[in-house]
Amino acid sequence: MNGPERAPAAGTLYVVSTPIGNLEDITLRALRILREADIVAAEDTRHTAVLLRAHGIERRLLSYHEHNEAARSRELLEQLKAGRSVAVVSDAGTPGVSDPAYRVVRAAIDEGFPVVPVPGASAVITALVLAGFPSAGFISYGFLPQRGRARREMIDRIVREDRPSVFFESPRRVGRTLADLAALAGSRAAAVLREMTKMHEEAHRGTLRELAALFGEAPPRGEVVVVVSGVGRPEIELDLSPAALAERDRLIAGGLDEEEATRRVVALYGAGRRRGPGGS
Repeated sequence: MNGPERAPAAGTLYVVSTPIGNLEDITLRALRILREADIVAAEDTRHTAVLLRAHGIERRLLSYHEHNEAARSRELLEQLKAGRSVAVVSDAGTPGVSDPAYRVVRAAIDEGFPVVPVPGASAVITALVLAGFPSAGFISYGFLPQRGRARREMIDRIVREDRPSVFFESPRRVGRTLADLAALAGSRAAAVLREMTKMHEEAHRGTLRELAALFGEAPPRGEVVVVVSGVGRPEIELDLSPAALAERDRLIAGGLDEEEATRRVVALYGAGRRRGPGGS
């Protein structure tokens, strides 16, 4: 589209991305939509009120979160039918990606109302860039299951995935999660990103084994995103020759886990230690 977009249209649902931490990480278009929409539906109205005040915006806020999503979706649909424009925001990032919004977006689509995305900050994309892994393709898991078979199956999927895997984790569980991953693929490269875009942002990079030891002793504070490199990606600590990498891939395809396959090719071919992409 060339030139400025018109004011929020009547009966239109806007899905607006907001900062994942730093309040300056919001687009001019998002600010305009939030300033001009008839209703702003927010995951936490107190949280969104801070963002709006920081940018001098006063707007009617309506709570829209996982516990009232079904009822609120019907209410917001009635607002669209009455010709009002509605902007949906989550506490951070893009609504509908590990945050509420699916129900109202689906309802608006089914009723024929326009749904307009207003893109912006993304914790997943920010984490991928900060991790420093090849990311032409990747998979995002949102929050991992906390326990049971579903959790075990997800851990197994991550260590077998040939693309980088991105997921959110609670600070108090991240050490245990890294230990579970390290038990299956201890030499796999990974990164733990903490408080991204905020004052105390940190990036810790290393093997799953190294990171499990680090965070097993000292759980992080704040919001955490974990990125695990895919099967067959270069290891952080080992510089394997092309022949060694090919042999390791053959062993993994034959059923060995990555840890054992790596040990075998190092014994056969040898390996140097390579400096990883950035420090901790």
